[in-house]
Amino acid sequence: MATIQLRTAIPGPRSQELMRRRNAAIVRGAFHATPVFIAKAEGAVVEDVDGNRLIDFAGGIGCLNTGHRAPTVVDAVRKQLDRFLHTSFNVLPYESYVAVAERLNAMTPGKFAKKTLLVNTGAEAVENAIKIARCYTHRPAVIAFEDAFHGRTYMAMAATSKTHPYKSGFEPFPGEVYRIPFAYCYRCSYSLKYPSCDMLCARHLEDTFKRVVAAEAVACVIVEPILGEGGFVTPPAEFFPILREICDRHGILLIADEVQTGFARTGAMFACERVGLEPDLITMAKSLTGGLPMAAVTGRAEVMDAPGVGGLGGTFSGNPLACEAALAVLDMIEAEDLSARANELGERFRIRASQWQARWDLVGDVRGLGAMQAFELVQSRVSRQPAEEQTRQLSQYCYEHGLVTITAGSYGNVLRLLMPLVITDAQMDEALDVLEGGLSNVAEKKGNLAVQAV
Repeated sequence: MATIQLRTAIPGPRSQELMRRRNAAIVRGAFHATPVFIAKAEGAVVEDVDGNRLIDFAGGIGCLNTGHRAPTVVDAVRKQLDRFLHTSFNVLPYESYVAVAERLNAMTPGKFAKKTLLVNTGAEAVENAIKIARCYTHRPAVIAFEDAFHGRTYMAMAATSKTHPYKSGFEPFPGEVYRIPFAYCYRCSYSLKYPSCDMLCARHLEDTFKRVVAAEAVACVIVEPILGEGGFVTPPAEFFPILREICDRHGILLIADEVQTGFARTGAMFACERVGLEPDLITMAKSLTGGLPMAAVTGRAEVMDAPGVGGLGGTFSGNPLACEAALAVLDMIEAEDLSARANELGERFRIRASQWQARWDLVGDVRGLGAMQAFELVQSRVSRQPAEEQTRQLSQYCYEHGLVTITAGSYGNVLRLLMPLVITDAQMDEALDVLEGGLSNVAEKKGNLAVQAV
């Protein structure tokens, strides 16, 4: 029996009415990838207010690696509800915060003593990681990357690359943030080809110290092991070792932003393990708690202890419900070997996606690690001109046919996969069938029926 069951057109009448109420009551700046209002969800499946069942390939923007309402997570939260909801760790501490910190210290990359700070959101983790790096190094400058996304608060926006909709109209941003190209080989900033490029994008960091900002002024380099909002771009194996060596030589801290890549998504607990990166600090959020708001910064103990007592914290940071959820999530990832499952799902996708790429010139690039997979749509394989409108059409076709997806990329032309790792093989195949039908529909509209010669 098919998982997708549509009782009405999408959006249905109740979703349409709720959208009218939403538009009257809520700011336009709050966005939605679909016009569908949710009623309930389990595992990899959601049901809307009109009784339509859809497969979820968005996972709350990567927050649900363990699935909607994972039973062990729900049970842990219920038990905590009977104890207390909030005291603020800054006033009355509790054991679960300590336990989460101990787990993260033990499992994050790096064979050195670590300490952890819990906060509320990925952006807040980024802000605090930069604060800590500046405090430890007594240096002001931050280097980030083109196509990066680090959040929507002001320092996080300064480190974020994409202008619309994230930055336009919100200027000015905090200073001393500088940007260099990421290893986006499909759209190389230097019009070079890997491997003959000799990883110029990574080595460009040294040139930046000579022409833009002095190395001795740089506190940290912040980087996503795989670009998230920037389009799920995976750099070549040499990229991070080169960055690590340059940072070490100049006494610069390296911060890995694993907010979207962490907790089994890439086929390992952390993407750093897949790309050969041992960071000084690592930021985490999203799938850490299975759907509750919490984030973390973990790093070298001596670096993390640089701020004085009272210099870090927040009223709701390390909420006890979220702490209990996090402990249950970490147990579930290990017990069910969700990292291995991520690799299985990624391979299942790539087999199908390679067929799409061979069939349609519209599919320019297929990439990713583990279950963090994406494909980039282009006007033609020769021009590589971004096909943003076709990507929007594909996303709409998907939700109208029972599959929730979200896009990515600085040009809005990447469709990314963030399905829960507990999705069944049958559900995965059904979702891929919808994607294939959508690609066929969009390619036919575009007149892009066959691959052109490259």
